[in-house]
Amino acid sequence: MSPDPESLVSFEQTRPNPQLPGSTMKSELVDQAAEIVTDPLVLINLVSQRVRQLNSGRSPLIPTVPSMGAADIALTEIIEGKIKHVYKPMAI
Repeated sequence: MSPDPESLVSFEQTRPNPQLPGSTMKSELVDQAAEIVTDPLVLINLVSQRVRQLNSGRSPLIPTVPSMGAADIALTEIIEGKIKHVYKPMAI
């Protein structure tokens, strides 16, 4: 018995379309932001948190263009000093 073609799931990964806004981060922005936030894990968490805020309706802190995705906005905000990581020591 052969499976129904509509029930098959493709395991091919589709590549993001660079023409669609928000599909990929621009590597030059990542490089510039990495000079400011030098710990890669902190940078990832900072960008992720800001992307969640932007996607939930928060306004960007910088002028944007339609081609900018949420990650590009977050990275640019870091580069321009609009958002910063504040180190808080853990209480023991």
